[in-house]
Amino acid sequence: MRWENLTVRSADSDDHGRAADPALFGADAVVTRTFDTPEFRGITFHEVRARSILNRVPGASRMPFEWTVNPYRGCTHACVYCFARKTHGYLDLDTGIGFDTQIVVKVNAPELLRRQLASRRWQGDHVAMGTNVDCYQRAEGRYRLMPGIISALTEHANPFSILTKGTLVLRDLDLLTRAARVTDVGISVSVGFTDTELWRTVEPGTPAPERRLDVVRTLGEHGIDCGVLMAPVVPFLSDAPAQLRETVRAIAAAGATSVTPLVLHLRPGAREWFMAWLGRHHPYLVRRYERLYAEGAYAPTWYQRRITRQVHELAQEYGIGPWHAGQARRIRPADPARPTGTAAPTSATPDPASVDEPTQLTLM
Repeated sequence: MRWENLTVRSADSDDHGRAADPALFGADAVVTRTFDTPEFRGITFHEVRARSILNRVPGASRMPFEWTVNPYRGCTHACVYCFARKTHGYLDLDTGIGFDTQIVVKVNAPELLRRQLASRRWQGDHVAMGTNVDCYQRAEGRYRLMPGIISALTEHANPFSILTKGTLVLRDLDLLTRAARVTDVGISVSVGFTDTELWRTVEPGTPAPERRLDVVRTLGEHGIDCGVLMAPVVPFLSDAPAQLRETVRAIAAAGATSVTPLVLHLRPGAREWFMAWLGRHHPYLVRRYERLYAEGAYAPTWYQRRITRQVHELAQEYGIGPWHAGQARRIRPADPARPTGTAAPTSATPDPASVDEPTQLTLM
């Protein structure tokens, strides 16, 4: 396993982007643990003390935010299509089953974030979470890093957003409500489809789609606006008009404030793992996928536009719409005394064209 030689460009880097520390963490700081409990059986946790936790998104990115926080690497959600699989290779870890079962935990994330937010160089920019792996995956139930992270952001009135498939976000409902009194907070839940059979095989470690929609509903009942990232729309498996209608209908019924579709994309690392899964479960679709994704990681533009148009039309029919840049997605009006200089709220929706590049976003 390669822990060394992963450099970091953080809020404390110099003007030329040189890292203040030579590596994300050193081998002497790694503690490996296993837990003999049903929910963690077969999972190995590598506890590390990170040297930086604020990750800068590459300047060429189309994302509506510049900074992310990722307290974990690897994810027990085990989604076969996950674009972040490639990042495990940077540590010489397997991008298939290793990504699902070898979880890196940055145990000092809350204290480190609090220190970095207090730096004179930090400008109070929006911080996005859940854009690489899920910050509310199963491990969070044991390590409880998010309460400290949310508290640190709240103490500095720093705007942030969270994208998750995890129901554990409801544990921190009071913290999120408190944060919204002083800054802008955006919450999005990922629900790509409502097909139970498809969910059991393609997202085996996640809560069921209906449970995620219960999260949307519960947040709304507590005055917290929540959008849905309808991702991924899986070609030939969840893209039939009737399937799209049922998914959007369920999203609307849960009270989502927005729905944003995202067609499956297959970058290296994820592509191999997904195609192997496809060959086992839907071998008749392998050739169709090879043709559809013949030009690279993304489905053809015409296909993406067709799905986006259909979903947006259905959303309009059911009384919801896509999120747009510049549209406020706040839990409640911010305190007038909130310090100036904090960024406007943004969506946590990742940009598939840049989110999984070997950059600071994914190296952390």
